Parts: sequence; C-alpha cells; structure tokens
Amino acid sequence: MLIGELAARAGVSTRTLRYYEQQGLLPARRAANGYREYEESDVRLVAEIRGLLASGFSLDDTRPFVDCLRAGHADGASCPESVAVYQRKLAEIDAEIRTLIRRRADMAGQLERACPGCALTPEEETNDHADGRELRRAGAPRRQAGTGRILGGLVPSLQNDRADP
Repeated sequence: MLIGELAARAGVSTRTLRYYEQQGLLPARRAANGYREYEESDVRLVAEIRGLLASGFSLDDTRPFVDCLRAGHADGASCPESVAVYQRKLAEIDAEIRTLIRRRADMAGQLERACPGCALTPEEETNDHADGRELRRAGAPRRQAGTGRILGGLVPSLQNDRADP
C-alpha cells in the first residue's frame, strides 16, 4: 500500500509516517517509481507506536515494542526488552506519584500556616481532585458559583468569612 492509504488506515498524517521512517521505526520500501510502499503489518506497527505514545511513552521507548512486532511476535509487549521498558516506566510513574504526594503535603502545610482553617475539610478531600470543589474555610457555608479576582476571574474565589476587611 502507498503512504496515503497507510496514513488513512492508521489515522495519522503522511508527515507522521515519514517521521517514523526517519527515526527508524517504520521501514519503507521503494517502488520502481520511488513511491514508498508499505505492508499490511505496518498498520499494526503504527497502531503500536500511537498507542504507546498516547500512554506517555517517548518515541525511543517504543523501539523495543516495534522490534518485537517486526520479529514476528503477535504482541509488541511479549519480548523481554518491552517488559523492561514497562518496568522502567512504572518505576518512573511511582517516583512521580511520590513526588506529587510530598508536594501536596508541603502545599497543604503552607496553606495551613498562611490561612489557618482554610484547608479542605476531610469530607471535601478526594484522591482525584477532579470534582472542582472550592477551597474554603472549615465550617464556612458554600457560596454561590462565581469567579473571583484571581487570574482574571478564571479561578473561583475563596469564601471570605473574616470579620476584618
């Protein structure tokens, strides 16, 4: 198949395919007229690369998986080199999580020192922090939705229950 067909079937641009070829990830054979020709198996190679990139792998990280597929394995993760990349990436993610937990604890401590009682109450805390809840003083009533002055109104303002202005 020609580059345009592979691009359409893989859901990428021809430019992306040329880049993968330049990086040594996607072999292209040349027809007599100079056109790039690809095999059916190249659709799977591109899908493997795209899936790994979407999962946070770098282009270099994809090499063992691509090599594994090229060697005839049904799954790019079935080779020892691919498993080693998974193990390394998991170790990196675990280290990032530990760093984020430490940073969150530091930030919570700074907030508590700067504004005693402003920390999220236990019933408001979540592990995913995706609920969009406002930060407010413990025990303060929730105010109506609106924006504050922070970042040009992009960040919800804190409930101000202080007696002093």
